[in-house]
Amino acid sequence: MAKVKVEYACTSCGFSSPKWLGKCPDCGKWGSLVEEVAAAEPKYRVAVDAFPASKPVRLTEVSGSAEVRAKSGIEEFDRVVGGGVVPSSAVLIGGDPGIGKSTILLQVARGLAREGKPVLYVSGEESEAQVKLRAARLGVEEKEIYLLSETSIERIMAAASEISPSVLLVDSIQTMFTSDLPGAPGSVGQVRECAGRLVFFAKKTGMSVFLVGHVTKDGSIAGPRVLEHLVDTVLYFEGEKGHPYRILKAVKNRFGSTNEIGVFEMRSSGLAEVADPSGLFLSERSGDTSGTLVFPAIEGTRPLLVEVQALAAQSFLAMPRRTTIGADTNRVILLCAILEKKAGFSLYNQDIFVNIAGGFQLDETAADLALSCAIAASFKDQVIPAGTAAFGEVGLGGEVRAVPMAEQRLNEASRMGFTRVILPASNAERLPSKYPLALVPVRHIKEAIAHSQKQGRS
Repeated sequence: MAKVKVEYACTSCGFSSPKWLGKCPDCGKWGSLVEEVAAAEPKYRVAVDAFPASKPVRLTEVSGSAEVRAKSGIEEFDRVVGGGVVPSSAVLIGGDPGIGKSTILLQVARGLAREGKPVLYVSGEESEAQVKLRAARLGVEEKEIYLLSETSIERIMAAASEISPSVLLVDSIQTMFTSDLPGAPGSVGQVRECAGRLVFFAKKTGMSVFLVGHVTKDGSIAGPRVLEHLVDTVLYFEGEKGHPYRILKAVKNRFGSTNEIGVFEMRSSGLAEVADPSGLFLSERSGDTSGTLVFPAIEGTRPLLVEVQALAAQSFLAMPRRTTIGADTNRVILLCAILEKKAGFSLYNQDIFVNIAGGFQLDETAADLALSCAIAASFKDQVIPAGTAAFGEVGLGGEVRAVPMAEQRLNEASRMGFTRVILPASNAERLPSKYPLALVPVRHIKEAIAHSQKQGRS
């Protein structure tokens, strides 16, 4: 009988300890250490035996095959992963249940198969017949797509070696297990070992591997944190419940930018690309409501126009509320304090509510000026003239600071028909050319609020 070793591993960060601890000394979480029984056999035995040992090579002799990317036929997806699927890469996709992870993988498989890339779709949660039903609904009928309903990692790797696909899709990694380790599928040891073997298999065979990962209550991918370190790219599929729009973003990408996003709309026929996200987020905007303003956001290299909504209402509580959806609550509290101290607004007895329309999440300080103007307009119950947009960072002294990529923001505002943009004066001074819209440079938050409530050109 093989000797076994008992360890306790943290489900959050992967920290291991020879004895149980109530609190993980690495990440600080309580009750996160679970028992893990590991066999005393060498890991990666199946994978290593199938390939010759690697030998050192000169950097100048390494071929640049990794730059030959395969197109999925979905421009929004290709943009997020860096321009296409890289050979020998490992991609982890996470998201809430029902968000569309399996749907987008099938659509990606269809695009790759049309490019002559054989795809093996492995489902550990559904049978081949169930996957076929979803594929029929999506119109996926390519002969180069192979289906396999299996949870044994050894059988999956054997099937992949026999078929030699260009891409291997595994849905999901939490359902996989290896017979070399005890424990149920989804345990820390099983998830870590199965993911490690698949990544090793991808690097040695040249095929690309996509792993679907379940998420926890706080939205992070379930399993040890080392799972995200093993792969080359980590994608998150996000969207509000009951909302048809989905946003795909990269939080780690060794082959491209981590700031790019892809926008999709969930339909009965699958996920449809949204070629004009600015028009999408502004499609239901009303121009006669106080406290609303458009902000030209930047996601990666892509400008997007989003609507910032604010509501200031008299509070009857000892502690007035500051509630935000899509914006940083601490940043809104800071802006309210700046409006109080530097702009003369009495917000101490006001409940402040901020919402970013369309389920969009703002995480850049360039939205400070739009947020401040929207809050001030709602407090005064004044409507900001239609066709006005604003961007800029607000300092603690009330000064308006420059932000990056001002030209791209202005070009997008002009393309969408806006006629006036309030921006930092330092940004306006550095613009190389004129724009077909009125630019309103400001240096202080007071100037911005005054100009935001004026009609016409300045």
